[in-house]
Amino acid sequence: MTLDTAYMITALVTMFVVIDPIGIAPLFIALTPGMSRAERRRIAWRAVLVAGFVLTLFAFLGEAVLGFVGISMPAFRVAGGILLFLTALDMLFERRTKRREDRTEEADVTDPSVFPLAIPLMAGPGSIASVILLTGERPGAEGLVTVLGITALTLLVMALVLQAASWVEHLIGKTGIDVITRLLGMLLAALSVQFVLDGLIAFGFGPGAG
Repeated sequence: MTLDTAYMITALVTMFVVIDPIGIAPLFIALTPGMSRAERRRIAWRAVLVAGFVLTLFAFLGEAVLGFVGISMPAFRVAGGILLFLTALDMLFERRTKRREDRTEEADVTDPSVFPLAIPLMAGPGSIASVILLTGERPGAEGLVTVLGITALTLLVMALVLQAASWVEHLIGKTGIDVITRLLGMLLAALSVQFVLDGLIAFGFGPGAG
């Protein structure tokens, strides 16, 4: 059984764009003012582990839950694609950053690892929808292992970026973060449209249907 390279690349790009390690780094700094490097390290790893648990849970049970409530996978692909497209628009027009900053004001600054870092900034609606969509694209152990592995890799990158958040922010600056966020937004927009098209084809619309 060989892994599909195109599927792996799609999964990697999707999870990296949606979880967005670089975009969360400056918010992590804002949520941990005056904390030592050791305290920031503990908070970063705790947030990543909680987010990983939530996304793993939905990777295993997400499609079963959909079946229980009577939602087909093609319907979820279309809905998830639309959700991801809205996320992409937020990234392109800075609305997602603004919402994230609003959430930081609501958080308990003593320990923001679970809220808002793990939920909903890392394991939010977009990333939850992504793991369900991606595992649905390739049912079985192969797809599940691939998605879980890529999600773990993305969260590991997240943890490493958060360890060096202050350095990253100083290195690329606000302008660099804005440019990268917009480029990732364009990629996510294209991937979300592909999800919608795949769902419509599964319903019998468009070329390749049937």
